[in-house]
Order: sequence, then structure tokens, then C-alpha cells
Amino acid sequence: VGKTKQPHYRIIVADERRSRDGRFIEILGQYNPRQEPSHLNVDNDKAVAWLKQGAQPTERVRKLLEISGAWAQFTASKSAK
Repeated sequence: VGKTKQPHYRIIVADERRSRDGRFIEILGQYNPRQEPSHLNVDNDKAVAWLKQGAQPTERVRKLLEISGAWAQFTASKSAK
């Protein structure tokens, strides 16, 4: 997604055995760093559900989930158990 010199990213759930640009399971949101302020749109409920199932976010996606509040929801639900 995006154009040359204009990045625009999708936040997805993918099997780790697939290639980076290969098939994915579900789109969780999108991130546009070029917009002022940066545009971040994440479905927090879906993200938390995947994290509870054992999904491992990359370092950058984890930071984006912290910004959106999904990571706080996930850690709160983990500590509530």
C-alpha cells in the first residue's frame, strides 16, 4: 500500500511461515506516518483477541498497539486472570 516515497502500512495478522508480502489472515488496521499528525486506525478488539490467542507482534507493531491502547487492554486482561 502507498506509493513511491509515500508509505502507508496495513497492520495485519499473518502466519510466520508466509513471506512478508504473502497471504495474510486478517487486517487489523492501517498506519499513515506521512499525515500530520500520523494517522493510526486499529481495531483494538480484534488485536486483543489475536494477542490472547498467542499472536506475536513485531517490535514496531507493538509500539503502534501501545499508541492505540490495544496493548494496555491486553496486559490488563492478562493481569486480571
